[in-house]
Amino acid sequence: MRGLIDALGAPRPARRAERTDEYGALVRSIVGQQLSTKAARSIYGRLTDRFGGRAPTPQEVLADDPEDLRVAVGLSRAKVKYLRSLAEHVEKGEVELGRLDALSDEDVAAELLDVKGLGPWSVDMFLMFQLQRPDVLPVGDLGIRRAVEQAYGLDALPGPDALARIAEPWRPYRTLASRYLWASLDNEPV
Repeated sequence: MRGLIDALGAPRPARRAERTDEYGALVRSIVGQQLSTKAARSIYGRLTDRFGGRAPTPQEVLADDPEDLRVAVGLSRAKVKYLRSLAEHVEKGEVELGRLDALSDEDVAAELLDVKGLGPWSVDMFLMFQLQRPDVLPVGDLGIRRAVEQAYGLDALPGPDALARIAEPWRPYRTLASRYLWASLDNEPV
């Protein structure tokens, strides 16, 4: 890591997400899954345009006709189901967005992983970028694995367990280390 830090310089302050929009962050995560950044931005833009330039509320998602939403925005049927699952969990109080910041990383993950369409990677990104947690290591992120392979001169991509072992010395700043690793792939500022 020292080599990456020396090569990339001091990190820029992390952009603080709008803390009142945990729901919008999760909606954006679902919409953007398995899409290029450009495609995700375009589809998310159509979704927010449908709701007056903002992320829809859980009530609006549930009130909207699923097929109309799918066609108008360009979502897959699965993603419409995932958005509805998130909305239902929030509406039923099974995911209490206002208290997530007070929970441990593990407890946030336990709540969010019950939502269909939110997996470990989505939870890690939410913890890192929305809740600004300092010690998250997204072991399932291909970019992180590739950057570690390159930085450490490995013969192959490290698996989750190997990555966790390599990253142990980075505690309690694995989020910052992850930012360096992502930046190293494009030789961009951290």
